[in-house]
Amino acid sequence: MRRIALVTLVVDDYDEAIRFYTEALGFRLVEDTPRPDGSRWVVVAADDQGTALLLARAKGDEQRARVGDQTGGRVGFFLHTDDFARDHARMLAAGVTFLEEPRHEPYGSVAVFQDLYGNRWDLLQPAD
Repeated sequence: MRRIALVTLVVDDYDEAIRFYTEALGFRLVEDTPRPDGSRWVVVAADDQGTALLLARAKGDEQRARVGDQTGGRVGFFLHTDDFARDHARMLAAGVTFLEEPRHEPYGSVAVFQDLYGNRWDLLQPAD
C-alpha cells in the first residue's frame, strides 16, 4: 500500500503553530523532536488515519516569503469532518477566521477558513 504520509507546511514559529493546530483546530501533536541543527521535527495530525502535517520553520528570506501563501491564495488544504456544525462552532469559539459563511453544495457542507498565517483551508463535511 502507498499513501502520502506528510505534507510540509512552512511556519514562522514552531510553538505558535503547534498551539494553533492543536488548540484551535483540535489536531494531535504526533511528534516534536529537536534536531542537531537547532530545528525541530514537528508533526501534527487531525486523526490517526490521514495525512499529517510537518510544521517546518522557515529558514531564509525565500522560505519566509512563502509562509501563509504556499498555494498562491488558493485553498490548499482540506479538513474533512463528520459534523460540520460542531466543528465550525468549536473553531469559531477558538478564534479561527472563516472567510465565508457556511454553504451547502452538492458535494457537502463547506466553509473556507484561514490558518494563523493566512493559508486557506476548506472545512468540509462530504455529502453522504
